[in-house]
Amino acid sequence: MPRAVHQLDGHDVGRRLNAALSGVVLRATEEWVEVEAGRIVDALRWLRDDPEMDAAQLSCLTAVDQHDRFEVVYFLQSLDNNHQIEVKAVLEDHDTPSLPSCYSVYTGALLQELETYDLMGIRFEGHPDLKRLFLWEGFPGHPLRKDFLKLEGRFPGLPSFPYEEQGVQAR
Repeated sequence: MPRAVHQLDGHDVGRRLNAALSGVVLRATEEWVEVEAGRIVDALRWLRDDPEMDAAQLSCLTAVDQHDRFEVVYFLQSLDNNHQIEVKAVLEDHDTPSLPSCYSVYTGALLQELETYDLMGIRFEGHPDLKRLFLWEGFPGHPLRKDFLKLEGRFPGLPSFPYEEQGVQAR
């Protein structure tokens, strides 16, 4: 039976990454390593190209809204070395968050960056075709942001369930 994929220690990844790209690592824990947002492309490229890290696959790119900042999280994987690495970039500007696109490193980031832009409003500078993916151009706001329901003139949820008669519970 094959071994299960294991997560590399963030402290170890951080030490190696910082030795290669001085000052790029801001923080590290057992689970993840946080890199300077402006240098995310360099960090991801080094993790991909280094033979020991061999982070050849971007498994997932997502974002977390922490109310006052965003965290863009990259889940990288080495199929040959059977490990994964979690990398974060923190964006302090909550109103107009932006980050360099990693499409030049991982072509699989094309749709994942579009999804993150559409639903969270994070711009990926240098993306070849940054546009809405699920929602239409002109849609007010970004629905996965925690402040989305506070849009002026917008209220959460539907006024009623479709085909529901007021005061009558259908069985």
